[in-house]
Amino acid sequence: MGARILDGRHLAATVEAALAAEASEAIRRAGVSPGLAAVLVGDDPASSLYVRRKAEACGRVGFRSETFHLPADTPEEAVLALVDELNARPEVHGILPQQPMPAHIDPWRVFARIHPDKDVDGLGPANLGALLAGAPGLRPATPQGILALIAHAGIDPAGRRAVVVGRSLIVGKPTALLLLAAHATVTVCHTRTPDLAEHTRQAEILVVAAGRPRLVTGAMVRPGAVVVDVGVNRVDGRLVGDVDRASVEPVAAALTPVPGGVGPMTIAMLLRNTWEAYRRQVLLP
Repeated sequence: MGARILDGRHLAATVEAALAAEASEAIRRAGVSPGLAAVLVGDDPASSLYVRRKAEACGRVGFRSETFHLPADTPEEAVLALVDELNARPEVHGILPQQPMPAHIDPWRVFARIHPDKDVDGLGPANLGALLAGAPGLRPATPQGILALIAHAGIDPAGRRAVVVGRSLIVGKPTALLLLAAHATVTVCHTRTPDLAEHTRQAEILVVAAGRPRLVTGAMVRPGAVVVDVGVNRVDGRLVGDVDRASVEPVAAALTPVPGGVGPMTIAMLLRNTWEAYRRQVLLP
């Protein structure tokens, strides 16, 4: 029969509709909308597309969006100075540095400069530390989207065996921590793990974020598993994931597509983080 395809676009639209309904009355009372500032350095076409989609999503839920587009040769100190300026602006509630950045800029210095309450990607040291400690904070957007898709599949991670393939600070590590917080038993693998298939075949929940096209095949998947494909790779002019969909779909119980799976949910969770940042800065003081 084949896997149920977890439609990230449909779920993201549901999240947006709920968020717009929740926010509208608060925005009317406060007299100011949640404001998201994106910082785009250089002219990477994919980054420009992502920033445009985030701005469009802000418009759909009644948020304000500004994009600060800097030349690729902008010095790192100038980017940090812009972050300082945005930290000081009360109408900016969230700051989003778009990755990747040019090689001469250390993105982690940029994230560290953002005030934790405005770090809507959840990648600054304060928010990552809060995630590790299980303390309140803004969680990274893509891992939040992954957990939302797993919940949408009707799966409670508690007591389940989860395997995360990938150990990046953006996806792999925070996803593993969120799954641990949801009481899953978590194994983190990567491209240097010997006999990767031995681990992936044990997973009831399998998250693949290795950046290798079609790394995981059907023979590597436990029958009935929920498989979340985070990869976005361009092969022969087509976008493909880190999962070989053709061989995995007949084996898995549920599978996210590429495109249309995790990507839309990342934007939806970014909006939710922007709303939470706004609540802390405008509604709660």
